[in-house]
Amino acid sequence: MLADALGLLRQGQFAQARAVLESCTPSPDVELLLAHAHAGCNRVQEAARLLCRQAVANPGARHPARDMLDLLLPHERVDEAEAVLRAVRQRAGQDIRTHDMLGELLLQRGRTAEAHAVLTDGLSLSPAQLTTGNLMAVCLMEQGEYAAGRDLLLYILEHHPRSAMTHANLAHLLAGWNRTDESLAIHARALALRPDDANLRLNHALTLLKNGQMAQGWAEYEWRRKLPGRARLPAARTLPVLAPDADLRGRTIFITREGGLGDMLMMLRFVPVLAALGARVIVQAPDTLHGLIRRMDGVRRVFNDRQPVPFHDWHCPFLSLPHVLHRMPGHAGVAVPYLHADAGRVRAWAPFLPARPTLRVGLVWGGASRPDVPAAHAMDRRRSIPLRSLAPLAGMPGISLVSLQMGTYARQMMDMPAGMRLHDPMESVRDMDDTAALIAGLDVVVSVDTSVAHLAGALGCPVLLLDRFDNCWRWLSGRTDSPWYPTLRIIRQIRTGQWDDVVRRLCSMLAKRDLPPSRLPPAP
Repeated sequence: MLADALGLLRQGQFAQARAVLESCTPSPDVELLLAHAHAGCNRVQEAARLLCRQAVANPGARHPARDMLDLLLPHERVDEAEAVLRAVRQRAGQDIRTHDMLGELLLQRGRTAEAHAVLTDGLSLSPAQLTTGNLMAVCLMEQGEYAAGRDLLLYILEHHPRSAMTHANLAHLLAGWNRTDESLAIHARALALRPDDANLRLNHALTLLKNGQMAQGWAEYEWRRKLPGRARLPAARTLPVLAPDADLRGRTIFITREGGLGDMLMMLRFVPVLAALGARVIVQAPDTLHGLIRRMDGVRRVFNDRQPVPFHDWHCPFLSLPHVLHRMPGHAGVAVPYLHADAGRVRAWAPFLPARPTLRVGLVWGGASRPDVPAAHAMDRRRSIPLRSLAPLAGMPGISLVSLQMGTYARQMMDMPAGMRLHDPMESVRDMDDTAALIAGLDVVVSVDTSVAHLAGALGCPVLLLDRFDNCWRWLSGRTDSPWYPTLRIIRQIRTGQWDDVVRRLCSMLAKRDLPPSRLPPAP
């Protein structure tokens, strides 16, 4: 019966699991599972009482509330989990782990001020505690307090000098602070402690790329293949690093889906290079990209990941292409534009756009919220700008705004700034090919760091990228231009979370028509 109850808990059927467990003979195992069932049923005090009793009975084991989180969070029982953690902390506040768990959950929910208060209480119990100190440093970084976060991690390292986790978090903080040279020095210390840790190697790779050390960064990025779940196809058929004069005639190369839409749009530039070496190129990608990819030179077929794996001689994930080809952005063979809108769709979408002679400005203010992936969710909060913060655009003469926004952030148009008018054709958009056709009729795309920015850049449309302070490696450190997209300019925050200055600079550039030169073809 315990196995049945555990199965029900994993399926999110907490009430059913509770009924099964309450009919069982009492035992420590039954009590533990019953605590999780109570938590899922929002029986907060019952769950907290049993979890605390289990923690006292097994002081050297992982805190049972961690298991409760593993069961509740996949089923979006976040409010229930938080309530139980608060009750556990109230009952057992001298156990520093209770502060860690609640503080970490609050960080994941974007409530940094509350997390700061909880973690401060934890550090009052043990100022150099490893987990609590690292969580507090993450909290400080989220709040833009980079110097305080750095100082705390240095203090933790005085007491735990061989903590690879703390070295890695310090390196990550410094990279977010755009002090990439310092970050790389700390990465080296972390790797000296754990040289075969694929996660550490991956973070090191991203800092190298952000620092502009492309060849070394892409080589290091190959460590991601050692992470769980990455090796889906036989390693023996992985495309090797190619010599510049490689002859691929008669060989079929299968480019496999990897990363987000922006990653794939960025890496598609390398597909014609493979074709020029004689390869027969077939590509796996989400359905939304299929139309764009089919029109590329050298692409024979396009598959989605629901279809059987086709015959191939070699396979290569999208994000390994720069490494195997020894090519970096701006090198021969990767000219922009490398994607092109369909002329028929451009004509079909033209009536949806505002009339000339105003400047047609496409607008994207939000990314893709992913509450199921805490790190991605936190990043999305930092990269997205509230539509109301773009209110100064409403009063600009000679400018027409066109929404290219999809997803939950589009709901902000229900409460637009006073005087703002947004043409919104997106309800009728079916895929990225439609979006490309809309972009082909615009003068400039203004976007936060999303796939639309990559699409517009790949099409050769002028792009003004509104970028967060702790910018992604794709946009490098200290740059206002992009080697990936010559028609893109970066307007970056000068302080974490502060968009006012970014919007002022954006309005100035639009008013002066200070835009990158377009590489879009003339409208059909």
